[in-house]
Amino acid sequence: MRSMRQRAMDAAIELVGTEGLRALTHRRVDQRAGLPAGSTSNYARTRARLLQATMERIIEREAPATREATMPGTADQLVEAMARLIDDTTGERRTLTAARLTLFMEAGHNPQLREAVTGGRHQLEGFVTQVFSRLGATDPSAAATALMACAEGIILHRVVRHDTSDARDALRVVIHGALEP
Repeated sequence: MRSMRQRAMDAAIELVGTEGLRALTHRRVDQRAGLPAGSTSNYARTRARLLQATMERIIEREAPATREATMPGTADQLVEAMARLIDDTTGERRTLTAARLTLFMEAGHNPQLREAVTGGRHQLEGFVTQVFSRLGATDPSAAATALMACAEGIILHRVVRHDTSDARDALRVVIHGALEP
């Protein structure tokens, strides 16, 4: 069962992901979450803190799927797992992804939000670096950076352009390329 804070932050994600950053107000979050007026202010007193808390909740919700996608034992299994992750991220969890991308852009102008984005990036990058290390990449960190850049680009194009192309070919190039001696 979700806590009131989680309900508030999930409502914030829904607002940003469906209506954009301007829709994000404490009052609108309370309404969307079905919480008493002023509840969101208890968790995020200022708008800056509300942005950070929303990003933190996005990372909290994305981490399990990313961790799971990076458990495969072979390169081909990793390709399939990442393709499923991208499909899920741009399908069932499209609103969450749209919110994340919106907050990413805002982080370019907001140092506090940038910290939350960077922290989340490091956490997710750790999962990907570990899988490349297990698979024998000579530079697991560089491989993780390349795979994440590829996946993020595909996700961005799917959300913004409604691109429906299969991600597997691009993922195969990056993953197998990172594992070649």
